[in-house]
Amino acid sequence: MRGSRGRETRAKGAASKKDLSEEGDLSTTQDLKGSVSVTATRRSRRTTPANPLVKEVGSGLTMNDTIQTESSVSLSSRFMKHEKKKLSHNEENDDDKDEAVNEASVSSDQSKKDSGQFKRRNKISIEYENELKKDKWEPPNWLQMLSNIREMRKSADAPVDNMGCDKCMDDEGTPEILRYQTLLSLMLSSQTKDEVTHAAMQRLRKHGCTIENILMTDDKVLEDLIHPVGFKKTKVQYIKRTSIILRDKYMGDIPDTVEKLCELPGVGPKMAHLCMNCAWGVVTGIGVDTHVHRISNRIGWVPRPTKNPEETRKALEDWLPSDLWSEVNHLLVGFGQQICRPVGPHCSTCLNVAICPYANSPTSKPRKTSPTKSPRKK
Repeated sequence: MRGSRGRETRAKGAASKKDLSEEGDLSTTQDLKGSVSVTATRRSRRTTPANPLVKEVGSGLTMNDTIQTESSVSLSSRFMKHEKKKLSHNEENDDDKDEAVNEASVSSDQSKKDSGQFKRRNKISIEYENELKKDKWEPPNWLQMLSNIREMRKSADAPVDNMGCDKCMDDEGTPEILRYQTLLSLMLSSQTKDEVTHAAMQRLRKHGCTIENILMTDDKVLEDLIHPVGFKKTKVQYIKRTSIILRDKYMGDIPDTVEKLCELPGVGPKMAHLCMNCAWGVVTGIGVDTHVHRISNRIGWVPRPTKNPEETRKALEDWLPSDLWSEVNHLLVGFGQQICRPVGPHCSTCLNVAICPYANSPTSKPRKTSPTKSPRKK
């Protein structure tokens, strides 16, 4: 009996110890779970603002779940970085493709243009271009003035009509000699009347007006031949130097452009344009001398007063039709020699008296003479 009771007592003690150990293990497990939940909660608080995809870890989360959550967060961030790199790489590739396409299209257009596949389109008239042409400055009543000047010049009896530079050449001669004589007559006409120039050219022609003969003639003899032309000594030097250039550089002929003519000694734009018209038959501009310069300012054919013939030439060429350039010099020179004279113009007999700005300006009216002085008393 005692032995059986002892065994029962020992069995009860072992059972109680087992229960105690199981309770201790349970409490330990609960403590571990509590610590894990606290740790997971802290980590979830750290990761929640950075990555909203991670859910908050509850109190029932185990260690393995926590590790899996962290690994998922890191994987998601890596995945997002990889996607961003992929997108940026695709954009760069798209840009490269666009540039390649543009270059290919430009090269194809250029090849088509070179091969002549492109057809030239007809020019489309734009309204504002026509308006700009209409707004171009023109003097008032200029057509009526031109018609009246033609009417006053229809008799063609002015000095320029019979003794101009185109009337100073030999009747017979080679084209080179005729062009050379035309150039000399223009060089002599500067600051000289047409009557004097024509008489001087007549004497030169009798003497022999060729390049070779002029170069062999003494300077004093040339001065006597062209007397009384103004600035005769200076003009003799210009003629000699020009003749040497024509012989050596132009094979005995004269230049055929305005630029080359102006390079010759004593030749200006007025002479060059007139020489191109008279010698070569080519209209390159308006020859403006003192008559054309004076008359253009008087009748208002320039937008503002000009100071010299070159300014007048540019102003006239800006608005005057080119088909009138050859006529206007000859027309206005004769008009200035007979009617619109430098001193004492015949405004009363001019057909443009009603529309001429100079004829209707106060400055053109004759000044009042001062009263005569009373005789001195003896």
